[in-house]
Amino acid sequence: MAYLDDTKPLKLGDIARLRASGEKIAMLTCYDASFAAMFDQCGVDAILVGDSLGNVVQGHTTTLPVKLDHMIYHTECVFRGMRHAFLVTDMPFGSYQESREQAMRNAAQLLAVGAQMVKIEGGAYMADTVRFLVERGVPVCAHIGLTPQAVHQLGGYRVQGKGDAAAATLKADALALEQAGAAMMVIEMTPSDVAADITRSLKTCATIGIGAGPTCNGQVLVLHDMIGVSPGKRPRFVRNFIPGTGTVEGAVKAYVAAVKDGSFPAGEHGY
Repeated sequence: MAYLDDTKPLKLGDIARLRASGEKIAMLTCYDASFAAMFDQCGVDAILVGDSLGNVVQGHTTTLPVKLDHMIYHTECVFRGMRHAFLVTDMPFGSYQESREQAMRNAAQLLAVGAQMVKIEGGAYMADTVRFLVERGVPVCAHIGLTPQAVHQLGGYRVQGKGDAAAATLKADALALEQAGAAMMVIEMTPSDVAADITRSLKTCATIGIGAGPTCNGQVLVLHDMIGVSPGKRPRFVRNFIPGTGTVEGAVKAYVAAVKDGSFPAGEHGY
């Protein structure tokens, strides 16, 4: 990485410096120590212990069955294996929606086992919770667009932000979450032009795209999708990096390089 010392653990300020420098942030999901160690060697900037483990590890059709204890366990595993990347952990469904105090109690448990930031799904209605956490020392990554924990309310895994009214709502959500203190924001399955407008409008918050076009400050993929071992239909925004590299390590390095040089995502990966 051109702007960071890759011999030291990354901190929140380093993520801000990557954003400010224009260097893309390469993030992948991870669920165990062995892959975490590999990611460090391959130059991954940020690791997300995602509740996607419900799909790719536990075999569920949604992320809804994932419990806080599962996220604590997998965060502990990942933290033991890594030395450099910035560590973000999902707060699972039901662990933060009830109240700000509930969110704080559960976020504290994740930070205690190694997470440097927690990720919560939802728009402007979550701004008060974000502010409450940030004011108490918990860095927050917001998540807008397609929010998988709301899959039943959304009627499936559908592109969000289509049309002027929906796009304006997403932009208002993003601004409210940044103003509340979110330092990072995942934008999922959103038209590329809408994600680009949101990214331009934010002053400090780093946007991380997944099916949101190439102009976000960084990209994230689920590890199993990136190496072509996920069951079922592959989402449009996914690219399998194994072909042409031959090994998982080669695929991770190719992914990082493609994010950094802007060749991933390409036009066919967006909406």
